[in-house]
Amino acid sequence: MKEFSKNALAVARRLHAAIPRSGKKSSKPDSEGLIDSTLVEGTRLAFLTIVIDQINGPFEHEWYDASAVMLRRLIETLIIEAYVQNGIESKVKDSNGDFFLLADLVVHARNEPVFNLSRNTKKLLTQLKKLGDLSAHNRRFNAKRKYMDNLAGNFYLDIQTLVKEFVDLAQ
Repeated sequence: MKEFSKNALAVARRLHAAIPRSGKKSSKPDSEGLIDSTLVEGTRLAFLTIVIDQINGPFEHEWYDASAVMLRRLIETLIIEAYVQNGIESKVKDSNGDFFLLADLVVHARNEPVFNLSRNTKKLLTQLKKLGDLSAHNRRFNAKRKYMDNLAGNFYLDIQTLVKEFVDLAQ
């Protein structure tokens, strides 16, 4: 067994060494393709800059499923952080103290009077959740740019507004 482990480790090292590297030193996307990371910089949500990079990078490379799944993650985190910061997280926790799944978080956030979300944000929350779910869980679905563009009148502007609304609520 020890010999097998030693051989497996050697094979893994050779494979790792054989993987081509782009030479690019930064993991930052070249642009703010979908979400402006300055929306969270300097806030208590600055840790989300990495998630935003993981949305923008795939978007920039037209890997829309990856971008949609990370966008779904961002929305889930923003909703939870808004509830926590407003001291009302018990509204979105089950009897075990676990946060609800995204479907229930979206329903609660849309109807939360403390949040007073804009009409566009309420609509986009539902649409982004659906796109993220399809990208994450439907084996025959592949997200395309046109699906994202069709979610809202001005997808880029509406996404910025949604993120900004939740960042403000989570401050």
